[in-house]
Amino acid sequence: MSTKKMTFGLIIGNRGFFPDHLAKSGREEMMRSLEKAGAEYVVLGPDESKHGAVEAHEEAKRCAALFHKNRERIDGVIVALPNFGDERAIADTLRLARLEVPVLVQATPDIPGQMTIASRRDSFCGKMSACNNLRQYQIPYSLTTLHTVSPDSADFQKDMAWFSAVCRVANGLCNLRLGSIGARPAAFNTVRYSEKLLEAQGISVETIDLSEILGRIARLKDTDASVEGKLSEIRKYVTTSGVPDSALMKMAKLGAVIDGWMKATDVTVSAVQCWTAMEEYFGVVPCTIMSMMSNNLIPSACEVDVCGTISMHALALASETPSALLDWNNNYGDDPNKAVCFHCSNLPKHFFQDVRMDFQEIIAGTVGKENTFGTCVGRVKAGAMSFARFSTDDTAGIVRGYSGEGVFTDDPLNTFGGAGVVEIPRLQHLLHYICENGFEHHVAANFSSVAGAVHEAATRYLGWQMYRHQN
Repeated sequence: MSTKKMTFGLIIGNRGFFPDHLAKSGREEMMRSLEKAGAEYVVLGPDESKHGAVEAHEEAKRCAALFHKNRERIDGVIVALPNFGDERAIADTLRLARLEVPVLVQATPDIPGQMTIASRRDSFCGKMSACNNLRQYQIPYSLTTLHTVSPDSADFQKDMAWFSAVCRVANGLCNLRLGSIGARPAAFNTVRYSEKLLEAQGISVETIDLSEILGRIARLKDTDASVEGKLSEIRKYVTTSGVPDSALMKMAKLGAVIDGWMKATDVTVSAVQCWTAMEEYFGVVPCTIMSMMSNNLIPSACEVDVCGTISMHALALASETPSALLDWNNNYGDDPNKAVCFHCSNLPKHFFQDVRMDFQEIIAGTVGKENTFGTCVGRVKAGAMSFARFSTDDTAGIVRGYSGEGVFTDDPLNTFGGAGVVEIPRLQHLLHYICENGFEHHVAANFSSVAGAVHEAATRYLGWQMYRHQN
């Protein structure tokens, strides 16, 4: 999967009556650390301020102008305190730059034995003053795991990986355009949501009726380049043995039309009406097409679960790996910390031990097997799992959600569709929380450990009301 190269605005704090040489060495140390993390940075040079640091208001203005000039590049800001730092200059820089991106505050630790006036940092204390001012200025910010941490340490590299994920989620959910394809299935009140609440959060929903999709499909020829290209992609993506060529052609046309519509409307992710109109009046399920999109980091949720798509997208942004939408579906024997997560299925190929295309066993009973080819069937592989769910609460006028972590296990499971066994500490507590707060039965999952980053981005930078399930 492609990895986004991160770019950070870098503010080096300095304070006149503390040793200036610490600002100089601290700037160089932080730049080396960011380069080690594979990130780029925007920072004042020694010719633009003393040691390239920010202390006076004029330097704050200069740094803010530099950041504003590079605002399209900057994913987040790192405030580095190699000494106490000037608390007002740091806050002024961020206010004047008007970037509206996440901010990480770092302070370099003092070393016992180097606590004389020539080398003492006092950044332990200065970090509190910097945070105090940011709070006064109403600028949200994040903290390193340790109060003080050396830029050249493994701990700070972990902080950078976490903060990069926070930035990708917070920035990726702002100004998001989501495609809603078809009407919500009548039997799924559970996936109702508020477009207005999402719009207020900068998330726009572009709708299209399923009849328009089917109408555009009817105009396509089997030999159209977009159709032939999509058909080739499908055959390369998944084993199609036993699936009629006519069904594969329908899937290819469906995929070509959705691709074209999403490109024309500048839509990033989608939610699709997957049943039963698609099967009754077109003759396939859209699962494979949706699976392919999700596998390419373009999340697509079934049952027009718009908030489910947003949940998938957040996890994919954080981990830069594919997400799936699953049902919290079954208990697993009498183990209180295990459950079966299932869909029928449009899970991305990334999730499976092995996968094949087949027919949808649930819907086949009502519309006929011949109209339900296109599911991705297989067992979910074992590995670390992050989960998340967002929802609009119309009564309270808020977006809310939860996130946490567990594992997919290799416990035996004999069933159909796409299914896996999950183990989550204190699962019963989580299930009570979901039911007591009226959350949907759908949950987004990802092979990663990024729930903390999703929680940080959603609560601190988007202002959503979140529950963090702790192990």
